[in-house]
Amino acid sequence: MINITFIDAEGTARTVEAEEGATVMETAVRNGIPGIEAECGGACSCATCHVYVAEEWEAATGQPQPMEEDMLDFAFDVRPNSRLSCQIRIRPELDGLVVHTPTRQG
Repeated sequence: MINITFIDAEGTARTVEAEEGATVMETAVRNGIPGIEAECGGACSCATCHVYVAEEWEAATGQPQPMEEDMLDFAFDVRPNSRLSCQIRIRPELDGLVVHTPTRQG
């Protein structure tokens, strides 16, 4: 399995196992990760699965596509490393991925 670590705004880390092919958002929802609301269910039509990708993982997760960039305009406290977790697909190269959740969602 592939491990993903979610760190909340208070600094609490939760490491969970993710299935290859799932998204970071689906993994968060399946594991009850606080701070990921995922109101649209992964359709990239809200910004309630916003995360900050740890600097060392930015290249591996890639840059947001135009539709994701548009939705990030609705997120709270957007930063250069902001991503919608529904748009990050789990693959073996992301084993060990670290993302941070914002203090609140859009």
